[in-house]
This record gives sequence, structure tokens and C-alpha cells, in this order.
Amino acid sequence: MNNLNVEEYKYRISQVFLFKTIYINALIIKYLLYSKEMIGEGILSYCLYLRKSRTDKDFEMGSIEETLARHEKILLEIAKKRNFSISKIYREVVSGETIVSRPKMKQLLFDVEKGLWDGVLVMEVERLARGDTIDQGIVAKTFKYSYTKIITPSKTYDPNNEFDEEYFEFGLFMSRREYKTINRRIQRGRVVSAKEGKFLGSVPPFGYDKVKIKGDKGYTLEINDNAKIVQLIFNLYVNGKEQENGYVKPYGLSLIAKELDCLEIQPLKSEKWNSSSIKTILTNPVYIGKIRWSWDKEIKVIENGIEKKVRKHNDDCIFVDGLHTAVISEDLFNKAQYKLKSKKIYPIASNKILKNPLAGIVYCGECGSLMTRTIRRNHNKNIKEYSLACPNIYCDNVSSRMDIIEKTVIDSAQNWLNMYQLNWEEKNEVKNNNDILLKEKLMKKILKEISVVDKQISKTYDLLERDIYSIDKFNERNKTLLYKKEELEKNLSLLEKEIKNNNEKQHMKIEFIPNMKKLIDLYYSLEDIHEKNKLLKKVFEKIEYTKNKRAAKNKINEALIYLKIFPKIPK
Repeated sequence: MNNLNVEEYKYRISQVFLFKTIYINALIIKYLLYSKEMIGEGILSYCLYLRKSRTDKDFEMGSIEETLARHEKILLEIAKKRNFSISKIYREVVSGETIVSRPKMKQLLFDVEKGLWDGVLVMEVERLARGDTIDQGIVAKTFKYSYTKIITPSKTYDPNNEFDEEYFEFGLFMSRREYKTINRRIQRGRVVSAKEGKFLGSVPPFGYDKVKIKGDKGYTLEINDNAKIVQLIFNLYVNGKEQENGYVKPYGLSLIAKELDCLEIQPLKSEKWNSSSIKTILTNPVYIGKIRWSWDKEIKVIENGIEKKVRKHNDDCIFVDGLHTAVISEDLFNKAQYKLKSKKIYPIASNKILKNPLAGIVYCGECGSLMTRTIRRNHNKNIKEYSLACPNIYCDNVSSRMDIIEKTVIDSAQNWLNMYQLNWEEKNEVKNNNDILLKEKLMKKILKEISVVDKQISKTYDLLERDIYSIDKFNERNKTLLYKKEELEKNLSLLEKEIKNNNEKQHMKIEFIPNMKKLIDLYYSLEDIHEKNKLLKKVFEKIEYTKNKRAAKNKINEALIYLKIFPKIPK
């Protein structure tokens, strides 16, 4: 079910009238159901669908697990009274508006479509769908065409009964309306809180703690010890850092990240700092005492007939003074924004011609800036020469001639390929094959264990029906076995994904060697700069360039160039 393409599934359900086979299958299922009931052979199969709702009275007090456990007890008692055989329980522990965001609901619909269940026990029909009319239509048609009943504590719905169908569809409609009302009320409350300067986020920004407002509803922020680090980040980015020789060294995002890692300062979520986390701090107006709400707004769009959610900056967002104390001045914040905007790298315009084959690939090994192509005149030969240099005027990384760097890159690629090819052919291929064989053996073992657990689950129902098991004993044993089966299925799914990933990586490795050889063989024969650049980007993530000393006069080839290459190959 994890591999099921939900969009294709929606399309298949929405187009159900066009496929005669669905109708034929429905007639077959109906015939089998009636014949089974008439003959009296076999036991009808039912399942449980459990999902917590915002309307539950204990929504704020009790945990999801407690609520689902109580619902499970109620539905199992109904199953016992009506002599229903419960073969599976779908527990939805995530909250989602649509079917796409609810994995257990997707699995349930897939199983219902296959005709696995004669009926589904649920606390209310509203638990099945609170999405839009498309989602409601999917649920209604799936149950109708598979002749699957919906059993609730108050009523049993037969989707093929005209009156039940209308009642069922009306219930879904009212559920959607109720959801919209609740959501609108929640959003309205958040807007009011934001305008009052309260903090609405779940995770406080670096440098603050989230605290309850005394004598009022909601939360605000309180400065902690990390606020000094925030001030350091802004000062380094805007003002740089004075060196021993007197000049001020400018700091970019990556250099600040390295500085904080050297100081052993831990970021909020990851182990190391990076440019993205530094930029997030530099662009967050919370540090000047502001609250910005609904800035990064999620909107729905239709692409190729499929609904998607995308994030878009909202210029009409709420931007007010917060109840918390600022960490930095507005002047320092505005200077940081101006510098960030001026550092943007724009793509080559359509009317421009690419002249640097190493564009977007070679980075400065000292400050992390993207190296740029420069022109210098050779007065001895009275000709122009092209160099690759760091654009940071305060960086002491020495530039080199373009042709020398290109030659070093290709030579390094050749040396790296030789070592990699030898290592992969002798060790990695054997190791990878052994890993796959081992995982396949584990998969077979898990499948056998799942088969054993299925038999044990079936036996518990037999013991319950023969009154050997009490309902409490049955629930306890059944829950243990279902949990065990769920864990086995999780392990099986993980192994399948690992084998798939290993095969994909192996395929990428096989493709990588020909691409690297193509680069080495064709690079110097190509005249099109754009084609050279494409070849380089096909095999390299990036290349870090470092040169500590200038070459002596007439000995330019003797200058040491250090390159750190990052090939595009899976680890």
C-alpha cells in the first residue's frame, strides 16, 4: 500500500463509471455474498477503523492511544454481540484533512476496493472522510461498488440501499461542514493571537524559550543564553571579524557556520551548523521583537489535473510588535537583509553566452564563495588571459589561470576514477551483492513469521467463538499478535526499501563510470563551453579550490593547487 500512487488511485475511482469491469466485479461480489449467506458456509469478514476526532470531548486531555483504545473496546463489544469476525484493525494516529495525508485510510480503501471486507466498524461515518467532495466521492463509491457495509454503534449503513446511501452521503457532507467550521474558528483565534503579539509556533527560535503568558491565554518568548550567539551571528555577517594584522575579514554564511562549529555551539536540531540554518536566523524578524504570521503561506494549486500544496511568500502577512524582547537592533537587522539581497546569484540570461566552463562548480576552499572568471592581460605576450578567482576581496586564496585549473580538474578526475574503479570492482561489488542476498534471506524469514502470526490470529478467533477465550483475554492476545504482525510488516517494508535503494545506487554507480570516462575523453575536444559545463556538472557536485602561495615569475606551473572534489555518486 505504501507504494500505491494515490493520485492514480483517485483518478481510477473518479472514472469508475467508464470501466465495465468494475461493475461486473461488483455483481460477482454481490452474488458471492448472497450465495455465502444462503448456503451458510464460511464466516463474513469485518475490520475496525479507528481515528480520533477533534469533536471528542477528551481531545485535549487524553492521548490518541487512550481514545483509540476506548473506541476499540466499544466496537469489539458490538462485534461480539453480532458475532462478527474481526480480522484487522486500522489505527489512524495522524491527523489529516485529506485521504492522501492519512496512510491507514488509504490502506483501508485499497483493501475495501479489493473486496476483502464485508463490513467496516467505525465510531461514526464522519471518521471516514472530512476532505473535499472528491474525497467524499471516493469513499462513497468505494464502499458502494464493493458492497461493503459500514457499522457504527448507532446504525448500520448499506451503501447499496437508496435511503442508507443518502443518509451516508449527508453524514459526510455535514462532517466536512463541521471540519470547516472548526478549522475557521481555530484560524481566526490564531490571527487574533498573532495580532496581539503572541508567539504561535510550536518550536521557539534559537535564542529564545517558549513561555506561558501569566494571567492570559497563549505563549510568548523569553531570551535564553543562546541570544548571545544570535548577536554574534549578526555581527559577524554585517561587520566581519578583525584579524591580528588589523584588517577586517568578512564572514559569509558558510564561514559563520564553521566558526560556530569550532566554538562547539550546538544548533537546535542538527549536529552541525550550515548556511541554511544561519540564513534562517538572519532573516527572522523575531530577533528585533516582531511577530510575523502567515508569511510562508501554504496554498493549493492544480498541476496537470492534480491538486498540490505549495508554499509561497505572502506580502499581506501579519507583521506586528511582539510581546517579547528584541535581541538585536533594527539597524543591524536591516543591514543584514541588504547584504543578503546583494549576494544573490542570478542565472545567466537567455541573451548571454556562457564563457566559464567551471561556472557553478568550483568554490573557494577558504571562504566558501563561488569562484568567478576574471580577465588579466599578459603584458609580455600582449594577450588576454582568463583566471579563476575568489570574488571576496578580503579572502587570501590566490587565483590561477583557467587552463591550469581545468587541466588539474581533469587530471584529478582521471586519478580518482582509477582508484574508485579498482576499489569498487574488487570490494564494493562483492559487499553489495552479499548485503542484498542477506536482506533477501531476512525477507523470506519475516514472511514465514508473518504467516505463522496470521495462523495464530485466526486461532484466537476460533477460541473466542468456542468461548474458550473471554473478550478480555481475546483482546489482550489479539492485540499482542496484531502488534507483532505490524512490527514484522514494518521490518519487511524497510528491507524492501533498502534492497530497492541498493539496486538504485548500484545502477547509479554503473552509470557514473561511463560519465566520468566521457568527461576525460571528450573534454579537450569540445569547443562548446556550455557542453563542457554540462559534462562537469554531470559528474561533480562541487570542487573546492585552494592555493596558498603565488607562483614565482616564469614558474607558474610549479605553484601548488589543492582541489577537493565531490563526485556525484551515492555513498
